[in-house]
Amino acid sequence: MAELELPLSGHLEELRRRLGIAVVATLAAFALCYPGSEFFFDLLTAPLFSAAEGTPGVKLIGTGVAEAFFTRLKVALVAALFVALPVILYQLWLFILPALRMGEIRYLRSFVFFGSMFFVAGGVFCYLVVFPVGLPFFLAEYSRIGIEPTLRISEYLSFTSRMLLAFGLTFEMPIATFFLARMGLVTHVTLLQKGRYAVLVMFVVAAILTPPDAVSQMLMVLPLLLLYLLSIGVAWAFGRNRKADTDNSDTGNDD
Repeated sequence: MAELELPLSGHLEELRRRLGIAVVATLAAFALCYPGSEFFFDLLTAPLFSAAEGTPGVKLIGTGVAEAFFTRLKVALVAALFVALPVILYQLWLFILPALRMGEIRYLRSFVFFGSMFFVAGGVFCYLVVFPVGLPFFLAEYSRIGIEPTLRISEYLSFTSRMLLAFGLTFEMPIATFFLARMGLVTHVTLLQKGRYAVLVMFVVAAILTPPDAVSQMLMVLPLLLLYLLSIGVAWAFGRNRKADTDNSDTGNDD
């Protein structure tokens, strides 16, 4: 697809355009989600109050005049990112389109669908598995030192929002591997050979994306390891016949 090649300035302009559309889509989703911010707030705080059943005295507090207002903005924005994700992925696809061959263009719908599905799956995994395990552990630490936990709303929502988005992003690993394998940039052999370095990177990524505690980091590293194994399978299944697929695609699109 050499006819789509652009100079550096052209790529930067294209990137700015795609980011602008993604931002507009997110703002539109935010406008739709803001009226339901109370529902999203109850959804995010439910794991805490469920975990607090074994720890007496747990409560959320606000310490600023405008904290309740910004809390609604924050939960609506997190929900908007999930709602606008298909549009964001579509814009990402259009940006990387010039780097793809004709044979890979047919994967547009699959990229948007599975990319959205894996991102949501990461958020659901965090909500249903990580929160029920991590929150009781953190609250129990208060009991061990004899303190009743009184948590700020903004800090709690920052914690839960970061965890949800971090797990959503990390669950995109097989999707990214699929396209890298189709483009010939990685193979299953490469992923196997670089496995120990990948594990180190996983711990670094977990340390950056999660709060600074060992439990949160391990709760992210374990699914990352499973996703890495899945990515190896994806690279093996979809990257091994890339040369033949490319030859067939080029032959069928010589015009």
